[in-house]
Amino acid sequence: MYRSLLQTIVAFAFIAQSAHCQTTDKMGFEEYEPTSTLVVPEHHITKAKYPFIDVHNHQWNMGSGSLDGLVKDMDNLNLKVMVNLSGGNGGSLKRMADNVKSQYPNRFIIFANIDFDRVGAPGWTEKAVKQLEEDVHNGANGLKVFKNLGFSVKDVNGKRVTVDDPRLDAIWEKCGELKIPVLIHTADPAPFWEPMDEHNERWLELKTHPERKRSATNPAPWETLIEEQHRMFKKHPHTTFIAAHFGWYANNLSKLDSLLTDMPNVVVEFGAVIAEIGRQPKAAKAFFTKYQDRIMFGKDSWVPEEYQTYFRVLETEDEYFPYHKKYHAFWRMYGMGLTDDILKKIYYKNALLIIPNIDKSLFPSD
Repeated sequence: MYRSLLQTIVAFAFIAQSAHCQTTDKMGFEEYEPTSTLVVPEHHITKAKYPFIDVHNHQWNMGSGSLDGLVKDMDNLNLKVMVNLSGGNGGSLKRMADNVKSQYPNRFIIFANIDFDRVGAPGWTEKAVKQLEEDVHNGANGLKVFKNLGFSVKDVNGKRVTVDDPRLDAIWEKCGELKIPVLIHTADPAPFWEPMDEHNERWLELKTHPERKRSATNPAPWETLIEEQHRMFKKHPHTTFIAAHFGWYANNLSKLDSLLTDMPNVVVEFGAVIAEIGRQPKAAKAFFTKYQDRIMFGKDSWVPEEYQTYFRVLETEDEYFPYHKKYHAFWRMYGMGLTDDILKKIYYKNALLIIPNIDKSLFPSD
């Protein structure tokens, strides 16, 4: 009887162990989130130390309706001015600017967008420049260029329009004349062009978002797109360009260092690349110290709780804390612990110098 009972217990233990192993085997990487046993200081920051300007945000429906809820969320973060890069152009931009002006005229800055339809048609360039002038008159304070330029924009003959296409030169020159910056997103992270294998650091992101995978023919090599952007920057030295996402060189700060040295009319923002900055705190802090006058705060997607990661990387010296999107970055973050003087420049001072018509009274005078 004892032997039979023992055999039963062993059998149940084996079944339980098998079930546990089976569950573990089926666990996806996205679900695996072990609790760290590392005991280190933690600072969970929900509100920025200083009022800040987010120069990279997208709000598609500001042309009508109440902005009260959005402003309440901004106040909770200490976000004093949001730059909405999705202003459109023409009538839609004017409606957005009018709605903002009627409710919170000093809390939002709107950037216009170019309609690239039918590039190369007779008079297209002149029409685009005229529309930009009208948009600025109606309230735009900058120009945002999406990654469709270089990716999917085609001219009237069906040919890919390059970022440095000469038919666009008058637009960039007009921005310089109007003294408005151009925030431009070209290409995507370089690993999106690399083989989707065990060596690709962005494999999980490509697995969960297969539409992001690129190749040398879809639409062109990564290096080609980036070189087009840099040629355009150099061709228009009197126009201020804001390279979105650290120009996709947040993982290669020495290269970005050389580019900024070579192109004094270019500044950067770190929307969606804080994960790169947060895994190299020593190199990043040195870079932020050197280029403290040419870096601005950018977030990109509007998810208020994700700002905490940005604040923590910038303000604290915390170690080994998680990023907010595992498919985007499976590694841990470390804080740079920037000085107050540098934080103020990143949070608001640099943007005040580059983007026109921001209400300076919202920020400290020092």
